[in-house]
Amino acid sequence: MRRVLAVALVGAFAVAGAAPAVAAPQRRTDVVAEWYDVTAATVAASGVTAQSTNSRTWAIGWLAAARAVRDVAPAQRDRADAALASAVHTALAALVPGRRAELDAALRTTLDRLPSTGQRERGVADGAREARDLLAEREGDGLDPASVNAPFELPPAAPGRWQPTPPAFAPPQQAGNRLARPFLLARADQFRLPPPPAVDSPRDRADLAEVRAYGAADSAVRTPAQTETAQFWFQGSLVGFTEPLRAAVTQSGESSARRATLVAAFHVILVDTQIATSDTKYTYLRWRPVTAIRATIDPQWTPLHATPAHPDYPSGHNTYAGAAEVVLTAFAGPAARRPFTTTSPTAPGVTRTYQRWADLTKDNVDARVWSGIHSRTADEAGVVLGRRVAQFGLTRFQHLLG
Repeated sequence: MRRVLAVALVGAFAVAGAAPAVAAPQRRTDVVAEWYDVTAATVAASGVTAQSTNSRTWAIGWLAAARAVRDVAPAQRDRADAALASAVHTALAALVPGRRAELDAALRTTLDRLPSTGQRERGVADGAREARDLLAEREGDGLDPASVNAPFELPPAAPGRWQPTPPAFAPPQQAGNRLARPFLLARADQFRLPPPPAVDSPRDRADLAEVRAYGAADSAVRTPAQTETAQFWFQGSLVGFTEPLRAAVTQSGESSARRATLVAAFHVILVDTQIATSDTKYTYLRWRPVTAIRATIDPQWTPLHATPAHPDYPSGHNTYAGAAEVVLTAFAGPAARRPFTTTSPTAPGVTRTYQRWADLTKDNVDARVWSGIHSRTADEAGVVLGRRVAQFGLTRFQHLLG
């Protein structure tokens, strides 16, 4: 599956009658990787904190790119490269207008490498058209930051019911995701999970005992390696999976169209996963471990990490991990072709090496318990939900390509 991207051999003659001399092989720039990195930098610089909004930005840019290159003949590499760059550029410039100058410069860099022919110009037009059409399709889909974090009226406090958590006691966040328009799901509750374990049931007591012991700020049983895992995966999921997805994209020898489709499918399905996650979270409104432990066991208990301001069940990090694992496996097999390294903004200086996608999921399940912010039930249920959304999304994604 992996092929070296097209290599051009340039011949030159030193003088008339001399033997031909051949210049060193020149590798063609991988435009998919180039614009993947442009997208990551643009989203990081946007200042938007709503993860589903940023996922939508990735999804629109790369779905437009996948549409723009899907029917380009393999021999028309210049057209495909121009179309992909133009589609992502047009989408990002509309969604992150503050980065227009940087995006324009990146597009010039790509296009200046291509000969000024009808192929290049046709590709630019194809990409821009697909991006404009998709932006129009997704207008008003409820994934803008204000809609994602729309106010949510909490019912009265009760055992098992979510309440604002220390230290900030912030109002609930991301409740609006459940009202957004999915890309592929028929509705937000399509894969709604069954209720979490009853309060004070054997499973509930076991969950709280584990979090109390392993997730405490002053835990006597959590190992340094477990603490590092918790710290590493305290980062946001979109950021945490940017390098794994890039490894799948850059290690593949598939066509530009196939690799653009991978990036598009990944982010389209992860948008839908976040919508489904919000639906289950705000249906059951399960309290977080810090609230449960302080109310029923230890009023002074403090978790290793501050608890995010939304309900426990299911864990959003693990719905994301479960869905990501399914998509990456579908396109690249159960593991990357080579081990890859990744870093985390919440664990400066720490580098981790992965190869199997399932190991990312496992670490996310454990990390949220060792952080003291999720029950293991919420983590494991999240993986189930994410996998179900992704499996469904993969069966329907081709419809989005036309």
